[in-house]
Amino acid sequence: MHHFSIKALIFLYLFILPATQLQAEGCRIPSSKTSQEAYRRVAPRLIREMQGMDVGLGDPVFIRIFKKEKQLEVWTRKGLAYKLFKTYTICDHSGTLGPKIKEGDKQSPEGFYSVGANQLNPYSDYHLSFNLGFPNEFDRSHNRTGSVLMVHGRCSSIGCFAMTDFRMEEIYTIVEAAIIAGQSQVPVHIFPFRMTWENMAAHNNSKWVQFWENLKEGYDYFEGYRSPPLVTVQNKRYHFFTFRPLLFGGNFPAIPADNNYAQLNTASRKTDTL
Repeated sequence: MHHFSIKALIFLYLFILPATQLQAEGCRIPSSKTSQEAYRRVAPRLIREMQGMDVGLGDPVFIRIFKKEKQLEVWTRKGLAYKLFKTYTICDHSGTLGPKIKEGDKQSPEGFYSVGANQLNPYSDYHLSFNLGFPNEFDRSHNRTGSVLMVHGRCSSIGCFAMTDFRMEEIYTIVEAAIIAGQSQVPVHIFPFRMTWENMAAHNNSKWVQFWENLKEGYDYFEGYRSPPLVTVQNKRYHFFTFRPLLFGGNFPAIPADNNYAQLNTASRKTDTL
């Protein structure tokens, strides 16, 4: 028999309340009939699944998106580290590998973003959605333009990351619950592909390789410490800071002695032909 935690019961109670009562009690989270019904459908299952991993609905979360693999990962914090809760298949995203440059280019973004309460959209025409916050400070420093870049349902996208509705209901509920519980910003890190050295080598001829090297720094921080770094922008580059090593150590992923993408790419091709 499964038992709900006190926190889980509180969340179930909150989402049974109408949106007007939530707002009247000072909870500034936008709510709609669609988001409340989605919560009722998916929350009991999410709570059971999370309890099996010793985490809970409402715990801090972190999202990673990989464009080439069409995957969206949801990580939940346990103590000071994050555990992978679930990997969702992205139904659709438009454009090619590389960042979004300007309004109308139909590109989905790459970089380091975050989602707060005012970016949740339970009234979306695409079932449910949240705004990624493009352009961020880095994008603006490079004069990149665009707006309303979202993760949303309905499996149709022009520059956004579209999910099937039932997957979006889970993702939205997890993000919403974390924000209600007090997480002011949910980090969302978006990469062109999994930033392994092999993948970097395979794309070493891209005009975006220097940009991707900068993204890889943030990718490696999380891979090494299982905690998202603090991300800032200096001199038109992302910079990353983490306190996790000071607390209890940690190791970055192993780096090849010869950091030469062209040679790595040649080696990978030889391996593929064996």
